[in-house]
Amino acid sequence: MPLEATVRTVLARHANQPQALVQILRELQAEQGWLPREALMAVAQATGRTVADVEGVASFYRFLHLVPVGRYRVLFSDNITDRMQGSVALMERLCRRLGVAPGAVRADGRVSVAPCSCTGLGDQGPALLINHHQVITRLTEERVDAIADCIERQLPPAQWPAEWMQVEDPVHRADVLLGTPFAPGSALQAARALGRNGTLEQVQRSGLRGRGGAGFATGLKWELCRDAPGAQRCVVCNADEGEPGTFKDRVLLRRHAHLVVEGMTLAAWAVGARRGFIYLRGEYRFLLEHLQEVLRQRRAAGLLGPDIQGEAGFDFDIEIHVGAGAYVCGEESALLNSLEGHRGTPRIRPPFPVEVGYLGQPTTVNNVETFCAVAHILLRGGDWWASLGTPKSTGTKVHAISGDCARPGVYEYPLGTPVERMLEDCGAADTQAVQVGGPSGTCLSVTEFGRCIAYEDVPSAGALMVFDRRRDMFEVARNFAHFFAHESCGFCTPCRVGTELLARRMDKLAAGHGSRHDMSVLQELDTLLHQSTHCGLGAAACNPLRDTLLKFRPSYERRLQSLHFLPALDLDAELSIARAATGRQDAAAHWPPSHPTTP
Repeated sequence: MPLEATVRTVLARHANQPQALVQILRELQAEQGWLPREALMAVAQATGRTVADVEGVASFYRFLHLVPVGRYRVLFSDNITDRMQGSVALMERLCRRLGVAPGAVRADGRVSVAPCSCTGLGDQGPALLINHHQVITRLTEERVDAIADCIERQLPPAQWPAEWMQVEDPVHRADVLLGTPFAPGSALQAARALGRNGTLEQVQRSGLRGRGGAGFATGLKWELCRDAPGAQRCVVCNADEGEPGTFKDRVLLRRHAHLVVEGMTLAAWAVGARRGFIYLRGEYRFLLEHLQEVLRQRRAAGLLGPDIQGEAGFDFDIEIHVGAGAYVCGEESALLNSLEGHRGTPRIRPPFPVEVGYLGQPTTVNNVETFCAVAHILLRGGDWWASLGTPKSTGTKVHAISGDCARPGVYEYPLGTPVERMLEDCGAADTQAVQVGGPSGTCLSVTEFGRCIAYEDVPSAGALMVFDRRRDMFEVARNFAHFFAHESCGFCTPCRVGTELLARRMDKLAAGHGSRHDMSVLQELDTLLHQSTHCGLGAAACNPLRDTLLKFRPSYERRLQSLHFLPALDLDAELSIARAATGRQDAAAHWPPSHPTTP
């Protein structure tokens, strides 16, 4: 289809709404492969926004491209667990087979290959994305060679072998969320019998805290949203599961989507919302059709739309917004900016989203797992949920476990369960460290495995990455440093510059140019980022450095070559061009000047 016709079709699909800009750009690119300037100009004119604004939004997201990329855009997951399984060598192999440099577009424009952040498939890696849509799991040399052959034959990805794209949902331990049968509509029926206030009361009695990592009281959040001034309210499901090592929400969305949507509808009932969104991370684009079908089924059954279950005035419906590759959009205010068609930069708070959220309306933003828990709470009561876990951390928690273990996958435990129990269940052996909650969480050493996953001990968003004694914890921290530098939204200088300085300093140590001075600089960067970044994601960027320096310091110190400053550059080599131009090879033309004269 010609570009002009494609633009008109996509714009019409979204009624030219400016807040749909990210979706418009994403769908345009899916048709064209990239975003030409003439397309941005047409979108700007139709949505009433400036070209600079539209281009600024497009340039913010990693999965949107303002210059041509390969017609086959291959992105290898660069999470540390994928690296441990050989992803770097596999990417190099594919590049050799295709004759393309990493990060570049082949001369014929057919293909480009590059790394990307975690794809949410850490339990079945190494994994990759094709054209920001199809996923391929369990990569091997043979599979990589076959992928290269498909690309050279210009076979559309939709026609590639289905077994390559098979995504499994290994649930190794199920408790009340994953193991209890659920009939769609049953929790809604119970909530309607309780009334709106009674529904909220049960959530508050349960002591449920947000399962996205922050642990804010769900009932209080809903109450604040309900009581905030405004005629319209909104419910948002944060399914932007971007923390490396996390994939529990992927399993919940694939296997328990009705439970998620029912929980959102219960929230709408309690706070008086009429509109909802599922913010689905861009790497989970392959789930879109499945989720759309669940919404269709629920509308047909009277569980979404006007007068839900015959309750006059209980009107609520849900749209799905697909992200475009921005880790920072996991932060709720950045997510709301993205929903409104802006760059996903975190907002200054207060006001909080429960007061001023989507389009200025009071908005409650909750995690996928939180909504699942709400549905069960309404069926069995708040006191039942409060009886599980610990007094300060009620209920169960779903965990994604990956890395050096025999049985990676999803495990559900009551909060308060020791880490050592989880390691035993997943088949971990000779473990030296566990990264809890992803890179922004906490790294535990072997002496801490008796600690419990709970808000009063070790809080977690639901990811555990296991590292045995073969692993170099410095390299683990360096991978995380590069992740944060890559994913910084760039809004504030401490994060934008500090994360890059951190990654470069770690690279200097890795290259063998480390000194005590570099250790001091790393600690200064840690202090700077924790004290001065705009949002919590920037402040957490040094958490892996802080923990590994404290608990695995020898892995840093063995890289130190001097007690004094060492430059990262070979200064004498840098002067070689000048020496060649001047024809000099005397001692004064070298650095340091005492360098012996080259004959």
